[in-house]
Amino acid sequence: MSNNIPIPAEYIKNFEQLGFGMFVHFGLYSKLTKGEWTYNMHKRNMNDYKKIADSFNVKADSIKNLVATAKTAGCKYITLTTRHHDGFSLYDTKGLNEFDALHTPTGRDLIKEFVEECRNEDILPVFYHTTLDWYNEDFNKDFNKYLKYLKNSVELLCTNYGKIGGLWFDGNWSRPNDDWKEDELYSMIRRLQPEAMIINNTGLSKRGELGAAEIDSVTFERGMPHPIDRRGMKKYITGEMCETLCDHWGVADDINFKSVKQLIEELCECRKVGANFLLNVGPAGDGSLPKMQEATMECIGRWMELFGKSIYNGRPCNILSKGREFMLQDINDEKILYLFKFDLGKKGDDNVTVDFEDGNSVEFPNFNNEVGSIKWMDNGEELAFKQQNGLLSVRPTGYIYGTSYCVRVAEVKLK
Repeated sequence: MSNNIPIPAEYIKNFEQLGFGMFVHFGLYSKLTKGEWTYNMHKRNMNDYKKIADSFNVKADSIKNLVATAKTAGCKYITLTTRHHDGFSLYDTKGLNEFDALHTPTGRDLIKEFVEECRNEDILPVFYHTTLDWYNEDFNKDFNKYLKYLKNSVELLCTNYGKIGGLWFDGNWSRPNDDWKEDELYSMIRRLQPEAMIINNTGLSKRGELGAAEIDSVTFERGMPHPIDRRGMKKYITGEMCETLCDHWGVADDINFKSVKQLIEELCECRKVGANFLLNVGPAGDGSLPKMQEATMECIGRWMELFGKSIYNGRPCNILSKGREFMLQDINDEKILYLFKFDLGKKGDDNVTVDFEDGNSVEFPNFNNEVGSIKWMDNGEELAFKQQNGLLSVRPTGYIYGTSYCVRVAEVKLK
């Protein structure tokens, strides 16, 4: 294998530095609060299922509030389900069918609203689009005819909404032995949206696997990403982990929420290997975001206000501690590193604080750069450190009582 690593295209490089995005699963299924696969899992009849469209009425400010939530959380892009596996579209299908938001009491092109709000907030809009379709009978009866319908659908998304950040496909795993004619689909996208990311989810069973040659990013669905070995690759690809807040993508009767601590740690671990973190929310049937989801994103946003620079600017540099800690290098300044410290306790009286032992050092072997200073990013407190024979030892101080951030980041300045 060649050791040559390809240079990333500018649009891939830019996407890779976004770091943190919000995934949104929203559609007709949201009315039922039983998850995005409810049609299939609960063996519903399509004629009955289609009638849900008669009461699908999205509030006028829902998309605006959704994008504002992403902004508060520190997300730089949003990937929204323009059409999920049930075949219902949030965009104007222009006569391809009438199973879309415009033919419901909503009466609006929700993707048009989404793109406009993203641009207002300087957030990159990315379009999820299913390739699996339970609504269109040709998916099972005449697959080649269905593929024309799919291509025509994607063409609408590529031509009617200005410049977009990418297309995120999902469903090829449903027919693994068939020819999906990906080259035709992707070449059309390259012609109409040359700087759009092309992503096709390989699913739970094939996390991190690369598909067609035009793919720009591999996916890690609900699984921690690993470093990508790009040696000998024909093009530079990046990685992205998609994660749920609870056990479902679409809104459901589900209170098994992940902790803010777990989600922040996963975000940091993604950046450790240069992957983006795409965190999903599932709005209710009227488009509003349930309180627990909104609050979780808000808490992550508070962390991003303090440490977001390390997420947006940090790049892997293979500086790892003997434990869980690691460093990233600032993409804009090679003299700045970011040290990520996990499981840090609080300083204070033994009767009220736990899990902190002052003086425990974090050691980084094979560290050959000379350090000038190390400071916590949240309060500027300087940390003591020693360097000897290629070993950097850092003594992290605990949180001051009254603060706790799950993961704490220090800025390391090199001489």
